[in-house]
Amino acid sequence: MLRINPSRQAQKFLRTLPPKQARQVANKIVALRQDPHPPDAKQLRGYPYWRADVGEYRIIYRVEQDTLIVPLIGKRNDRARRDLGLWSP
Repeated sequence: MLRINPSRQAQKFLRTLPPKQARQVANKIVALRQDPHPPDAKQLRGYPYWRADVGEYRIIYRVEQDTLIVPLIGKRNDRARRDLGLWSP
């Protein structure tokens, strides 16, 4: 089973969510711990990151050895990719 390593930014965003949405996102992260590449997750082209959607939120993550790294959680739009430097307008 993978260890979860969320960034400070991801933790902060999770704390700002309403309780129901925070629980849904947290449950998805725990599920990714069991299966890091479920059928509904997609790899970001040209990058080692994957994305998983939960309602109107998106989790950007990658797997390194035995760790699930979650650098960003955000609304489902391209802002998350811009924040990581994965996309430029």
